[in-house]
Order: sequence, then structure tokens, then C-alpha cells
Amino acid sequence: MTTESKNNEEELSAEQLADDIVKQAEEQVEEQHEHAVEAISAEQEKINELELALATAQSTVADQKDSVIRAKAEVDNIRRRAAQDVEKARKFALEKFAGEMLASVDNLERALQSIDKEDESNKAIIEGVELTLQGLISSLEKFGVKAVDPQDQPFNPELHQAMSMQEVPDVAPNTVIAVMQKGYELNGRLIRPAMVMVSKAAPSVDATA
Repeated sequence: MTTESKNNEEELSAEQLADDIVKQAEEQVEEQHEHAVEAISAEQEKINELELALATAQSTVADQKDSVIRAKAEVDNIRRRAAQDVEKARKFALEKFAGEMLASVDNLERALQSIDKEDESNKAIIEGVELTLQGLISSLEKFGVKAVDPQDQPFNPELHQAMSMQEVPDVAPNTVIAVMQKGYELNGRLIRPAMVMVSKAAPSVDATA
């Protein structure tokens, strides 16, 4: 073998060796790249799973929170309705009780109006009736019962019931001139209107007549 052939063969071997080294390096790089892609894919899949689990947990928490809020609102509504029912029952019972007691008040007031106060023999009776009446009125006031006594006040159809009308000189029209029966309110709500007599205007006189 000539020197030139030997040199050519050595050059080819070196070139082949270099190609092999480059090829091996490329294969290693590609293999590492594949491993990296696989690792990234596995991590991304894990991240996706965690995100899905988080979203599910958040949805569950939101649903439970809504359920708790709805349950609390329902409990509040039940308590409110129960309180209203109790208050209505209490007011109804008081109204019925007050209605029964007002009849006794009326009777005692009539008794005082009809008894002869000039007769000394009636003094003890009058004092007894007055004490009984005041005690009954005080008891009613403790339960929120208040008298409506509109003597000399303007007529109010929301509180008064006009039984008759009469012309009265020097008295403005629609003025209560007599209270035939007191009215009563229970905690600010009318339970009996006052029976009254009301003044009315004098008929107009035709000046040309």
C-alpha cells in the first residue's frame, strides 16, 4: 500500500469517527429532548389534574356556602313568622280583653254621671266607684290602652264617629261639642271610635233676599 493510499484511508477513518461522534451526540440530544418533553408532559398533566381538583373543590365549597346561606335565610324567615304570629296572638288577646274591660269602664262612668253628688249619703259610694274606675283605667293603660276623649277638638273621622250634628254659635264647624262615649286605642291602633256630637256651620243667608 502506497503512502498516499494510507493517508486517504486514515482521513476517511477520522471523518467516519467524527460523523459517528456527531451522530451519537445528536442521538443523545434527541433522547434528552424526548425525556424532557415527557417530563414536561407528565408535570403538565399533574398540573391539569390539580387544577381540575381545585375547581371541583371550589365548586363544592360554593354550593355548600349557598346551601348554608339559604338555610340561614329560611331559619330567619321561620323565626320572623313565628314572632309575628306570637305578636298577633298577643294583640288579639289584649284587644279582646280590653273590649271586655271597656264595658266595665263605661258602666262605672255612667254610674258616676247618674249618682246624686249633692247627697252626702252617696259620698262613700262615689269614692268607691271613682277608686274602682281609676284602678281599672290604670290597669288598662299598663297594657297600652289609651282613651280617645276629643272634647272641643276638631272632628277626626279616623278616630271619631259622628252621631249627630248641631249648630252652635261661636263654635267653628266640625268641632266636637260633646262626647257621648269615649273611644280607645290599643298600642296606637284604634279599637273603638269615640261617639261624638259635632258642630256644623249655620246655613248661608242670601243677602239679596
